[in-house]
Amino acid sequence: MTAAVITGASAGLGAEFTRQLVREFPEIEEFWLIARRVGKLEELAQQFPEKKFVCMGLNLLDPKSFRYLGEKLAEQKADVRVLVNNAGCGTTGNIGSSASPADVMRVVDLNVRALTMVTQTVVPFMTRGAKIINVSSIAAFCPTPRMTVYSASKAYVSAFTGGIADELRPKGISVTAVCPGPMKTEFFDAAGDHDLFGNIPWCDPVKVVAGTIRAAKKGRTFYTPTAFNKFYRFVAKLLLMKWMIKATRV
Repeated sequence: MTAAVITGASAGLGAEFTRQLVREFPEIEEFWLIARRVGKLEELAQQFPEKKFVCMGLNLLDPKSFRYLGEKLAEQKADVRVLVNNAGCGTTGNIGSSASPADVMRVVDLNVRALTMVTQTVVPFMTRGAKIINVSSIAAFCPTPRMTVYSASKAYVSAFTGGIADELRPKGISVTAVCPGPMKTEFFDAAGDHDLFGNIPWCDPVKVVAGTIRAAKKGRTFYTPTAFNKFYRFVAKLLLMKWMIKATRV
């Protein structure tokens, strides 16, 4: 049984990945959607009555979720053709003062630990030609004061992507990290402080997902949408980090 696994699929970028993967990979037999809000997953699944969906109400902050996912994949003898690691969160504030300890821990656990463990769990069920998509951010290119933990977590996602892309290449499995700027999704509603991003061009989630899928099909390891974000990445490589940190302070 061929399957796609999408985390954080209940809304925003994850829901859009689901919609476009259904169209772009008609050969996939089942779509496994993961999020805490199972009702939202079921609403999304109802948009495609011709497809089979498995809606899993899992909290990826709970380590038991990874064991449960692995057991279900083994039971179904799944051949995972696409894994989208989209689940993530962000927070603003200064470490040790305005940043909530609970929020900081949640960012690290979801953006770093959960993404790593979902990948660790799913890769044994992937074969040649399979694709992994990790959602990173332009924040990965440079430390971002007042979003320090978030930008550090996304730097990890990009570094992790580059490393496992090399590890999995001999098996014919491609790994792609997408590095978008801010988007009008529930993610940024939850992170708060929309005004902090007022001077940055926002990305269209539909276009971001479409471009990411194209990049994944081509086997690209990194994909940065929009000219502004590509320019930002280029500048981040050229300038000293201390200058970039001053320029990106939010």
